[in-house]
Amino acid sequence: MSKVAVVTDSTAYIPHELVKKHNITVAPQVLIWGDETFQDGVDIQPDEFYRRLATAKVMPTTSQVSPATLKTIFEKLLEDGYDVLGIFVSTKISGTIQSALQAKDMLPKAKDKIAIVDSLSIAMAMGFIALNVARAAEEGAKLAECQKLAEKAIGHTGIFFAVETLEFLRRGGRIGGAQALLGTALNIKPVLELRDGRVESVEKVRTKSKAMERVVELVVEKVAGRTPVHLATLHANAENDAKTLLEKAVAQLHPVETVFASVSPVVGTHAGPGTVGLAFMAGM
Repeated sequence: MSKVAVVTDSTAYIPHELVKKHNITVAPQVLIWGDETFQDGVDIQPDEFYRRLATAKVMPTTSQVSPATLKTIFEKLLEDGYDVLGIFVSTKISGTIQSALQAKDMLPKAKDKIAIVDSLSIAMAMGFIALNVARAAEEGAKLAECQKLAEKAIGHTGIFFAVETLEFLRRGGRIGGAQALLGTALNIKPVLELRDGRVESVEKVRTKSKAMERVVELVVEKVAGRTPVHLATLHANAENDAKTLLEKAVAQLHPVETVFASVSPVVGTHAGPGTVGLAFMAGM
């Protein structure tokens, strides 16, 4: 019987050691900066990205993984004897799922060996889904079981985050229901949630510290006593804020797993520097 290989995309930004340990394949999204094209998290890392962004006169843009790239990834795994489960960023903020479905269509003889799941999420909220499935695959779960597990995990994960400004989300067209907050006072820090695959406004808070406290409160409310809890903090060039956020959340939620992660340059392009957030998986 075939083993299952999990494929996700770089917006999950699962730490490298976990990707390697659990045999997860990461398809890099594409960052376009003027005349240059980078593979997200491969050719450009967060530190370099934010250093360059600080003085950039031309702002970067992004593009989804191509069907050809995903076809190559799927083919290699199939040749190695795996069935493939692709878990990708929400269709409501990226066309990556469409690329994955096109790649699957290019491999008609293997259509029963490839399954694609829309995570309705991003960053480590999606990362936890991928990790959960990869761990099940290590224990012998088959493709159909892994797909069901991924679909179930969607309802057990979430992400809340605070941004310095909505300008980057607006610029990239990923602002979703947070559109209503545009034009608010400069000292307002929006607290946002990825809800049903879209960026939605939760509330406006007056300071960064209060916004971070509110993020923790919202995650505690969402977890609602479910165990076990997996927590990940994520940040866009705001490491100290992210450490503080994780410490506060850990003290209240006592997670079985914690992950400290940056967001990938592609996510940073849309979230903007200073963004901090908490992703969770609870009850699985």
